[in-house]
Amino acid sequence: MPEVKISAETRSEFGKGAARRIRREDKVPGVLYGHGADPVHLALPGHELLMALRTPNVLISLDVEGKTQLAIPKAVQRDALRQGILKHVDLLIVNRGEKVTVEVPVQTEGELAPGGNLLEHVLNTLSVEAEATHIPTEVTVSVAGLDAGASVLAKDIPLPSGVTLATDEDAVVLQVLAAQAEEAPAEDAEGDASAEA
Repeated sequence: MPEVKISAETRSEFGKGAARRIRREDKVPGVLYGHGADPVHLALPGHELLMALRTPNVLISLDVEGKTQLAIPKAVQRDALRQGILKHVDLLIVNRGEKVTVEVPVQTEGELAPGGNLLEHVLNTLSVEAEATHIPTEVTVSVAGLDAGASVLAKDIPLPSGVTLATDEDAVVLQVLAAQAEEAPAEDAEGDASAEA
């Protein structure tokens, strides 16, 4: 996964008023923590951060006033009404070679067996352990030919080299539900009843 370089400033003002002032400058308040270090309160460039966070578990090379630190997003708060607006971000310090546990989106490919069955995503993400600089952006599983009643367990999903499963291996990730039988229209039922009378 490529690193995204972002420059950030430390901040010393806290609270809602300070956060609003930061957002008015098109910046996002955030906290960088981990590895036993004291949390560092940051102001990050809003547009650059928003673009970076389009990639799940993006690896960010943070330049904080001349000092570079690798981090991944741990928690992101978005504006409930305006999805393009970030309210706050927590970043976790990571080191090259270090293993981290992250949630990775599950993608599907292929067509189910004919019959109008439905594919239910029981889990949208898998918890995996990976080296901090080699976190997969997603995992993909084929559902080609699966019929009603079939399910895909976490252990059935192929993972990239160096990535291990942290989710319970017997957890159901996907299942195929039988198509609902259509009910006969009410008029037909009434017509049959009157014919019998």
